[in-house]
Amino acid sequence: MLYVVATPIGNLKDITFRAVEVLKEVDLILAEDTRTSGVLTKRYEIETQMLSYHKFNEREREEGVIRELKKGKKMALISDAGTPGICDPGASLIRRCRDEGIRVESIPGPSSLTAALSLFGSEERFQFIGFLEKKGKGQLIDAIFYEGITVCFETPHHLITTLEWMKEIAPDKKIFVARELTKLYEEILEGTAEELITHFQKKKVLGEYVVIFSGFQNPFELEPRKLIDELQDRFGVSSKEALIAAAKLLNRPKRELYDNLHRSCTKS
Repeated sequence: MLYVVATPIGNLKDITFRAVEVLKEVDLILAEDTRTSGVLTKRYEIETQMLSYHKFNEREREEGVIRELKKGKKMALISDAGTPGICDPGASLIRRCRDEGIRVESIPGPSSLTAALSLFGSEERFQFIGFLEKKGKGQLIDAIFYEGITVCFETPHHLITTLEWMKEIAPDKKIFVARELTKLYEEILEGTAEELITHFQKKKVLGEYVVIFSGFQNPFELEPRKLIDELQDRFGVSSKEALIAAAKLLNRPKRELYDNLHRSCTKS
C-alpha cells in the first residue's frame, strides 16, 4: 500500500488528523527532503523512519520501493510541501504502483494550486501548466489565448523574466500572483505585468509563486503561414517556437502544420 500524503504548504497546523495518523502507522515515509520533513515529524511526534526520495534518486530507488510494497509494506509518499505528484517527485512511482496492482490511496490536504485559485475567485474552467518553461515565450503565447483561467508555478529567479514576456505579449492583462501562501510573509497581488515588475524590483524576489491569468479568444490570422509570421514579428520568437504556438492556437498537430508549410514552400 502506498499513501500519497499532502503536507502543509507553510503553516504546520494545516496538516489533517488523518495525515498524522497515517504517517505514524506506515512502515516507511518517502520524503523529498528528510531535513525539511523532519520539522513536521518532530512537531507531531511522528517517529516513523524516513527515506529520501527526490528527483535525483527516485529512479534508482523505485525498484527497491516497489519490491518492498509487493511484500506488503505500507509507505507514505510526501513532498516538501503540498500534495505529492503535482510537479514533485513521485509521479513515476505512483503510476508504477497502479500498473503493477499495488494499491495507492490519497490522503488529501494542502495544495498551493487550489489555495491560490480559492483566493483568485472564479467560476471559469482552468488549466494548470505546472512550472513555466524557461527557454522561450511560446508556452505563454499558447496560454494567453486559452479560453479560461491559466494557473502556473514560477520560481523567484525567473519571475521578472516571465513578467517582462507578459508585458510584451499582453500589456493590459491583469495578472494574479500569490506568494508564500499560509506563511508569515504571504503576499497576494494583482496588476498588469508592468505594475508587478515595478513592485518586485523594489524588493528581493523570494519564495514560490502561483501565477493566474485569464485568457481570451485567439485574435490572430488563422492562415498558418501568416499566423507563424505574425507570432515571430509580434513576439520575437524563433520559427520553431512560432510553429509550436501556431499548432496549439489552430488546434492542429505540429507535424501536420510543418508538412503543409513545407509543401507550400516547395510548390512556390
